[in-house]
Amino acid sequence: MNIPDTDIYWMQRALDLARRGIGVASPNPAVGCVILDRAGQVVGEGWHEYDLLDHAEIVALNEAKQHAGDRLKGGTAYVTLEPCNHTGRTGPCTQALISAGLARVVAATGDPNPDVNGHGMDVLKAAGIQTQLGVCEIEARRINEGFARWIQHKRPFVLMKVAMTLDGRIAPPSGHHAAREPYWITSELARAAVQPLRWQADAALTGVDTVLADDPMLTDRSGLRRRRPLLRVVLDSALRMPLDSKMVRGVQNDVVIFTVSKDEARINELRTRGVRVEVLPADAGAPGDGREPAGRSPGWQAGRVPLGKLFDKLGQEGILTLLTETGTRLNTALLASGMVDRVHLFVAPQIMGSDAVPAFKGMPTAIHMAEVEVERYGNDLGLCSLLRDPWRKQP
Repeated sequence: MNIPDTDIYWMQRALDLARRGIGVASPNPAVGCVILDRAGQVVGEGWHEYDLLDHAEIVALNEAKQHAGDRLKGGTAYVTLEPCNHTGRTGPCTQALISAGLARVVAATGDPNPDVNGHGMDVLKAAGIQTQLGVCEIEARRINEGFARWIQHKRPFVLMKVAMTLDGRIAPPSGHHAAREPYWITSELARAAVQPLRWQADAALTGVDTVLADDPMLTDRSGLRRRRPLLRVVLDSALRMPLDSKMVRGVQNDVVIFTVSKDEARINELRTRGVRVEVLPADAGAPGDGREPAGRSPGWQAGRVPLGKLFDKLGQEGILTLLTETGTRLNTALLASGMVDRVHLFVAPQIMGSDAVPAFKGMPTAIHMAEVEVERYGNDLGLCSLLRDPWRKQP
């Protein structure tokens, strides 16, 4: 497809606007829109914020009508996601674009929402509007990976973050650092790069073993706007969560523990302190028998919190993107089960040796990272790769 430079230029501007919606658009997609009048001059811009209701196209059109008047007719709209053609919390954007008299609509990518996908552009074409789809598609899809996974499969997009040494270790050997004290593998620069990942996520997941070892806060300290607090999720099968942990002491209706325990006294202790406790049915089998049923991943154990049911529950709560910051067992189980969509490794130039705690253990097959993005944080490296495409209809 031969795309004019002007289309790329204005779509890049629309993508910049869409990024302003990160953190404030969920559980809707982050969308940006730029509108030109028939002379090619910018007359309206907008992006979507969930609490403000209006979609990016409506925000941009409202501004354009104030500035352009009749010059809006025959103009062009650049939008990062296919305009919707159905009525939800708001009316269809396709009808608003048609009513404005625009001659052309350029969209970066189709909408993964089955209620929209392709139909929005079809409606515009049927109204005589010239359409173009696929301009800056890769960038546009990256912004809404979480929405694409959630709207099609009702589960969150899983972004795995691991800080490790060159030899794949995430902590020194047992007894080499104090319990419930963090041990930093990577530099301050690399640790600062984790905060934008938390900002872009709706929830962050860890295991109780990590809480017992490091006592993390797991908060979003980016300082960037978000419409709802980062939900801090802890997997704790036996309810070993310390009542004096940083997460429990700092809870602000933003900590949830998923467990299979039915210890009512312990559950009430946590709930009294403001922690939400969700009891899920345990994976079947005899706890501790060492046998893994067919199809189970390494790291699976009977009596543990079932990951599939956990993701279903988070999806029901409108969690689009889940950042995992877990230890050996959960890292391995998540990867081996094929539940990780994107992985982001922070690698420090250290070698700890085989006695140190591994990032992964007992993987049945190798995980291949294709099209790896590489960044530097001082002497540390960041390696990021998409493992499964959330835009595909099949999980």
